[in-house]
Amino acid sequence: MLSRRRFVASTVASAMVLSSRQRMASEALAPPANPEPETPVLIDSHVHVFERDANFPFAKGAKPPAEDATPEKLLELMRANHVAKAVIIQVIHYRWDNSYMASVLRRFPGAFMGVCRVNPEDPEVPDHLSRLIQEGFHGVRLSPAATTEGDWIRGPLMVPLWRRCAELKVPMTILTPVTRLPDLVPLIEANPALKVVIDHMADCPLDRPEQLKLLLDLARYPSVFVKISGLWTQSRQAYPYMDAQEQLKRVYSQFGARRLMWATNWPVSLQQLPYGRIVELYRDHLNIFSPEDREEILSKTVQRVWPFGI
Repeated sequence: MLSRRRFVASTVASAMVLSSRQRMASEALAPPANPEPETPVLIDSHVHVFERDANFPFAKGAKPPAEDATPEKLLELMRANHVAKAVIIQVIHYRWDNSYMASVLRRFPGAFMGVCRVNPEDPEVPDHLSRLIQEGFHGVRLSPAATTEGDWIRGPLMVPLWRRCAELKVPMTILTPVTRLPDLVPLIEANPALKVVIDHMADCPLDRPEQLKLLLDLARYPSVFVKISGLWTQSRQAYPYMDAQEQLKRVYSQFGARRLMWATNWPVSLQQLPYGRIVELYRDHLNIFSPEDREEILSKTVQRVWPFGI
């Protein structure tokens, strides 16, 4: 039996550990101390998180990088670079199992919004999406390949899924090669109020202007937004990738700043650049934009799709 003295000591020690954990979580979510007065608000519209955890196994056949990308590590990078919030996109390593990211959203309320993945070839997918939205997700991502494997985007199951997304008033996010974009047109036209976000400017090669037109043509739909991430993967020049910025000018001329948003694509982008250098790229080196347009791209556009309320 515990003596009163040992019981009190044990209780105090437990309280200290709990207090320490609460303080660490609070510090991770707190704004940077003494931020620079001219630092703009930054919201990263595209990141991923994953870690090796027996409670959340990777999908069969998944090949995640050797180093985990934990939310704690992400928050540390965000804090160091004055990034206020981030949108987490379900990483392919978990396939259609969104439970790990659901746990992240619960553990760090207010820091992130989450975009889930669903199986596009499952007839029950609209109901799956509804349950995921109830669990705290805000949007879904589809990734149709350019090959015949991605032809499901033209199939009958897309109609109820896109309709459900519109009914739930959550965005549809699309990762696809630029050549697949025409297949989205009937779905966009059938759901004119649905916000549709095209990831990474559809990875259009810089030397294929005729393909870029497939992206630019979507500008006629007011609810289509574009993430201008991935300049470093398209460019054949050194940082800050002026050749890719020339293509970005064309995208900007059609969509305008109010429908463009920046993103780091962390940790995928670590193959080319550290997190801080990407933040610098969009914050300091896109001189093609006015200060007002830069503010739209850095924080305001993303909040039209994912309303963080800051």
